[in-house]
Amino acid sequence: MRVLILGGGSIGRSVAQALKGEFEVIIIERDEIRAKSLSESGFHVIHGDFSYTASLLKAGIEKVDLVVMSIMDVNGIKRTIQAIRNNNSEVPILVLIPDEITVEEIISQIKEEFETDVKIDYAVSPKAATIKVIVDTVKNLGKKKNATLLSKKLSEIKQKSDSLLIVMHDNPDPDAMASAAALQVIAQNTGLRSTIVYGGEITHHENRAFVNLLGLDIRKVSPGSYEVKRHPTIALIDCQPNGNLSILDDEDLKKIEILIDHHQLLQNLEEKLPKDAFIDIRPDVNSTASIIVEYFQSLNMEVNGILGTSLFYGIYTDTKKFSKFSTTDLDALEFLAGKVDYEILEKIEYPDISVETAEVLAKAIMNRKAFKNVIISNVGFITDRDAIAESADFLLRLEGVTTVLVFGIVDDRIEISARTRDVRINVGKVLKEAFGDIGSAGGHAQSGGARVHLGIFKLAKDKNSLLKLVEEAITEKFLEALNVKEA
Repeated sequence: MRVLILGGGSIGRSVAQALKGEFEVIIIERDEIRAKSLSESGFHVIHGDFSYTASLLKAGIEKVDLVVMSIMDVNGIKRTIQAIRNNNSEVPILVLIPDEITVEEIISQIKEEFETDVKIDYAVSPKAATIKVIVDTVKNLGKKKNATLLSKKLSEIKQKSDSLLIVMHDNPDPDAMASAAALQVIAQNTGLRSTIVYGGEITHHENRAFVNLLGLDIRKVSPGSYEVKRHPTIALIDCQPNGNLSILDDEDLKKIEILIDHHQLLQNLEEKLPKDAFIDIRPDVNSTASIIVEYFQSLNMEVNGILGTSLFYGIYTDTKKFSKFSTTDLDALEFLAGKVDYEILEKIEYPDISVETAEVLAKAIMNRKAFKNVIISNVGFITDRDAIAESADFLLRLEGVTTVLVFGIVDDRIEISARTRDVRINVGKVLKEAFGDIGSAGGHAQSGGARVHLGIFKLAKDKNSLLKLVEEAITEKFLEALNVKEA
């Protein structure tokens, strides 16, 4: 690539020095002494006025790939641009412009003075460039501060114990699982052994494929389990101590020393956790995985293909398939470029489904009942609980539908999954209000689940009557919680 630099002063010379060796650099310099000095330093120099056609032709203006103007004189800039365009109408021009004028103003003045339209491809303002450097530096320091504080907290934990329990929210999604696996790597780098646990179920074929294909070592535990109690220190990832975290009790909350999340800050959080806990909650970021990637960048840690793929998919799902981004999300994706196994990614996103799942999905479609823009579907007696959640996801894609509830009977319990895209509804809270007093329920704003044990009704011999009773009760309670009247 051939670069023509106009002006060999301090800026022009520095740019030329930085490009020398990698690119073919030519300098046009007016001052004879400076031109001689540049030539003696090994640069290809044309002594002359770069606003003159003769000097530009001598420098081979018709063959250069880029022109860099390092002067700050507005009149000189205008004359030179006009001369360049008279001899090469297509070559990209990078202009250093004074702070008091804009590129648009320069182009307008050239048009007025020379009665011709010109194009300036790139422009750099010293003031704007300086501000950008300062802002970027401050942002980078902020990123490093969070990573440094996390590293410091992990070192403090290591001095007291060699183990850390990493807890995800109930029914963890790819963002939570990827973030937990990445935090485990960071903890191992500090010398800590860590265990990743969750409550509830891992639903969907996609999420199970995510765990299996990426070989994630995560364990399902129950409230009060030994696995929770034996660890002296807990890290919460992609969650906060609320209704979507069933495996910890009040005593366990005292052991939380790390909390990393991208959801809205929970009220009175500081009262529930130790005062010196490391807390990094950023509601402006769309994925916890993006925050974790930032730690890897700041700590200069490598990300292998498996971890890179899991983090990428975590960001993909929580940004609604890349439909909404923050700067942190975009930076994370840029960092992960080249660290993703796309064959594994495709297998995760499009896993094979079982025959029963297909049959349950068919039942969900055939048995659906509409109540305005709400759909409730009874899939009957089944063995694959995960198929209920997948059916709810599918029904939500139907035109005109904003909220879905699918339920079925598995063994001795009613399993329920609900989804919504109505921003006015927090479906996790709705489920808790509807079924929390007769079973367990909860979830996020857009998705949630519930479980109700049949009790003595499981002894019923007439299965059809039992299904009818269950359907009536589930429908009534859910619509009441939604404040929707049956038609």
